[in-house]
Amino acid sequence: MISTVQPLSWSIRLKIAMGAAKGLAFLHSSEKKIIYRDFKASNILLDGHFNAKLSDFGLAKNGPLAGDSHVTTRVMGTYGYAAPEYVATGHLYVKSDVYGFGVVLLEMLTGLRALDSNRPSGQHNLVDWLKPSLSDRRKLVRIMDQRLEGQYPSKGAALAAQLSLKCLAPEPKNRPGMKEVVESLEQIQAIKFIPKESYRPANPPQPTRHPGQHSSHNRSPLHPAYGGTGANKPHGYPRSPTAVR
Repeated sequence: MISTVQPLSWSIRLKIAMGAAKGLAFLHSSEKKIIYRDFKASNILLDGHFNAKLSDFGLAKNGPLAGDSHVTTRVMGTYGYAAPEYVATGHLYVKSDVYGFGVVLLEMLTGLRALDSNRPSGQHNLVDWLKPSLSDRRKLVRIMDQRLEGQYPSKGAALAAQLSLKCLAPEPKNRPGMKEVVESLEQIQAIKFIPKESYRPANPPQPTRHPGQHSSHNRSPLHPAYGGTGANKPHGYPRSPTAVR
């Protein structure tokens, strides 16, 4: 059966990223600095106009009190999106959410899932696999989602990759705040795409297939789970079954 679902365009992906970023920025700017704690693609819901709304606040937690840098709590969330300091120590920072946003932004750029056990060894974790390519423009062209067919401004993609890289910084203090992320996304949205004469797809770093392995790319959940844009067909993301307990 041939799918009629079209991949999301560059502008729509940015719109979704902006909506989600504003949601996190709002939580972080509240008096108690609420930490979402489980930011991931499947917790972003879309309406028929691709307006993004955050859902599932079951793991949300009040941020640190004045004078404290973090709160200590049981590690819960989704593997592949959870910040490394939280997974390793249980120390939860406001900027732990920023790391998760960086993962989702990387998914938007590449069209691949944050975690995919069907990919070859060394490529299961999207961040571990492709983070080194974000700072190299030539490599970035290869890892960009080929379904975009080059219909995006190269400068905008490079800035989005740099933003993702900043959000994925190992140390929370080196990550931007979500207000800064929103400002960066506004600058990226302002960059207009000028179509080129022709599009020649680069050779992306495709996962190699092993004998007996299914030919599955396992697309990122950043593609609608339903066809069409009717109001009775909400654009949600399929849930990820893998969680950190």
